[in-house]
Amino acid sequence: MRLLRCGDAGLLVELGGLAEVHALYGEITRNPPHGVSDVVPAMRTILLRVEPDASLDAVARAVRALEAAHPEPAQGDLVEIPVVYDGADLVEVGELTGLGARGVVEAHGATEWRVAFCGFAPGFGYLVGGDPRLQVPRRPESRVSVPAGAVALAGEFTGVYPRASPGGWQLIGHTEQVVWDPARNPPALLLPGVRVRFTEVA
Repeated sequence: MRLLRCGDAGLLVELGGLAEVHALYGEITRNPPHGVSDVVPAMRTILLRVEPDASLDAVARAVRALEAAHPEPAQGDLVEIPVVYDGADLVEVGELTGLGARGVVEAHGATEWRVAFCGFAPGFGYLVGGDPRLQVPRRPESRVSVPAGAVALAGEFTGVYPRASPGGWQLIGHTEQVVWDPARNPPALLLPGVRVRFTEVA
């Protein structure tokens, strides 16, 4: 673990990978050091926003103590997302994986996923923990517009596009579930640590 100051109100925690990030994120959110106002996980880092009157050195010491305790990953809430598996890339993903289109659908829904972190756009969660056979590359060229609710795969991740936007992930289906709603508290349905089950609907 490496700790880096981010200006006078932030601390960046660098870790070895997603497993370490998830475990430490869970421990920090359960037992936040004094003065930490926000915790933002990413692929290999956690950014801590710190109140102006708090000591960055004290926060750093507290984070090191939490990490030294070898925290266990937190178990977040379970969200079920209904999916119509009609994505434009479903057949190609079936060919890339050797599972066939039907096999992709079954594998995607058979495993519980977990939101590792959010990024790219508000409400876009990067979900991990699925069947490793579903790991496929991004498309060679991004689409100009991917519709809101599109369910997609890229690398080890799956995700749901929260709104229409450009995107290069492989589209396997869509959902009517709203994953980003500014009028909701919190606006994002898929927060870090949340567990997700995808269920097939006709």
